[in-house]
Amino acid sequence: MAYTDLREFIHALEERGWLKRIQEEVDCDLEITEITDRVSKMSGEKNVALLFENVKGYNMPVLMNAFGSMERMALALGVDKLDDIAAEVKEIFKLPYISVQNKLDLLKIIPTAKRAINFPKYVKSGPCKEVIIKDQPSLDKFPILKCWPGDAGNFITLPLVFTKNPLNGKRNVGMYRLQVYDGQTTGMHWHIHKNGAENYRAHQALGKDRIEVAVAIGTDPTLTYAATAPLPKDIDEMVFAGFLRKKSVEMIKCETVDVEVPAHSEIVLEGYVMIDELRREGPFGDHTGYYSLADDYPVFHITCITHRKDPIYPATIVGKPPMEDCFLAKATERIFLPVLQMNLPEIIDLNLPLEGVFHNCAVVSIKKTYPQQAKKVMHAIWGMGQMMFTKMVIVVDEHVNVQDMNEVWWRVYNNIDARRDIVMVDGPLDVLDHSSPMPNWGTKVGIDATKAWAAEGYTREWPDEIEMSAEIKEMVDKKWKGLGLE
Repeated sequence: MAYTDLREFIHALEERGWLKRIQEEVDCDLEITEITDRVSKMSGEKNVALLFENVKGYNMPVLMNAFGSMERMALALGVDKLDDIAAEVKEIFKLPYISVQNKLDLLKIIPTAKRAINFPKYVKSGPCKEVIIKDQPSLDKFPILKCWPGDAGNFITLPLVFTKNPLNGKRNVGMYRLQVYDGQTTGMHWHIHKNGAENYRAHQALGKDRIEVAVAIGTDPTLTYAATAPLPKDIDEMVFAGFLRKKSVEMIKCETVDVEVPAHSEIVLEGYVMIDELRREGPFGDHTGYYSLADDYPVFHITCITHRKDPIYPATIVGKPPMEDCFLAKATERIFLPVLQMNLPEIIDLNLPLEGVFHNCAVVSIKKTYPQQAKKVMHAIWGMGQMMFTKMVIVVDEHVNVQDMNEVWWRVYNNIDARRDIVMVDGPLDVLDHSSPMPNWGTKVGIDATKAWAAEGYTREWPDEIEMSAEIKEMVDKKWKGLGLE
């Protein structure tokens, strides 16, 4: 189903008993983080979304942990399970460049495109314009969290940041944290590898003094997910969101900048980033479980704030896994597996372990058909978009369940010869990686845990795995209940 807005998603969560309203007074300075952190690490029915309705000093509720399980993530995207989306994603990425400009040509060429693609719908009014503040807009009215004791301040943690490429007008939507400096300015945490930073540099190259920016907070959950998705450069995140929700995203023009935002957003911040202005940003308790260190980043200046009459402020916290962001990453793992397989058809399955926080470890199983194929897969993964940041790639044979890390580690510990099967390469690393001697790049490792072949120089006999016969298994299955062992 397509949610009209965040409120419909909250209602769906509550209907299923997956959301708890907290009416006791809580502080947005650290206390909400501690409560949410504990709940996010609970198992089963205790791990729920949280709506804090009595935030000290504010008359605005705070939504937390809304995406914090596989079930809630699937509900957010309107499916029973995330793998249901994968086959459809495979089809959409077979299409040529997707944009509003060439949609008519697509509809002529590809009969299924009209069903598969829902382009944004531009409207003249929407709930996000119920309150418009142009005269001295201020962030002070919003319950923006200070997440961890060592954070440099309060951070907006679930923003959809809208920018345009000045050369072609293409939209980009990314999720970049915003450190609040005062009521009208924040940091803009654009990593150098991200498309938002690329648009910033494109403005700089043209000699422009600023880039216009809009930030939407509190959208339909498919839009929030789309802002985090590792889309190819020419895919509009709002087109992708329309595909996921099977309905066009309603967009509305901002009041003070030439940028469109989702019309049903809870809150919209409008403004600009000066090209030649940097300010110290961070530290910030990050998804690695460590603080990302302070550095100089651009500054976002707010020229207008619009919001609903009774806005809900959604936020997220990141830290030692498992946390809510892990399930956003798991959604990407399942949804984009077919895209990975389009480039590497030998891949059977993929696991990005929660402990690897998205970019530190990828485990892939492959159908091995020629010598050194595992190494070819490692290098191909390091050459694909944001997977270039993967610090460790483990490759196993097709029959191995990559979702079972106990089995994976058993294969690694027993199958590898260090000289033959471990590959080390230098290349880009995520900006948040603290382990490498130099920022933004370092050494990555590939581990080939597949069965070694004679064609790969293995001259000994490879032993068979221990496995009970099918007949005995069936015999014990029939007797199992009578044994009284359950």
